[in-house]
Amino acid sequence: MIKGILIDFGGTIDSDGIHWFDAFKEAYDMVADIPRDFLWDAYVHTERTLGRNLIIKPTDTFCKTLQVKLELQAQYLNSKGVSFSKQDTVLDYCYNKVVKHISTISKPTLERIQLPMVLVTNFYGNMHAVLAEFGLDHFFKDVIESAVVGVRKPDPEIFRLGVKALGLEPSETVMIGDSQEKDIIPAQSLGCHTIQITPSNTLGAYLKSIGAN
Repeated sequence: MIKGILIDFGGTIDSDGIHWFDAFKEAYDMVADIPRDFLWDAYVHTERTLGRNLIIKPTDTFCKTLQVKLELQAQYLNSKGVSFSKQDTVLDYCYNKVVKHISTISKPTLERIQLPMVLVTNFYGNMHAVLAEFGLDHFFKDVIESAVVGVRKPDPEIFRLGVKALGLEPSETVMIGDSQEKDIIPAQSLGCHTIQITPSNTLGAYLKSIGAN
């Protein structure tokens, strides 16, 4: 019997299975013609830079986080000879899309879940500020954030910390996430049940299977 939920943020709560690279590319494509390979390299470079350096402050909002990411992406593209200066347009598009998704889909869904939830996420040390920004902080019993606990997905240890925070056995929990490699497989290795979120299998579609009314 499922008694508690572990849940991812990026690609799950903020976008229902849409990878953030694809979200960025959709926005870039509206204002520039940049090859996919260049965008992918810029995306990976930015994520690695943020993972290795304390650039994001604990008080930074999601909007500020996106702004920093886009600045780093633009710097990388410019260093490769690809000029790009419309970060504000991409920022507005991406942020407004997340705000709409969370307010109309994710937040109403989370409100209907009756089981205790712990957020398990690879993030930059500002997850509490982000949750407060979107009015989601009261939904979670605890937040297990990679930059804070010092372990990142797909290391199963981060899920073990989430299970411990729930005070349950792995078999009594379900991990909900969008990534097979980073969420589903490592959580299953501990004995957790899992649900993979995709654009065609959304968070709301699983209400009944996770014990929500």
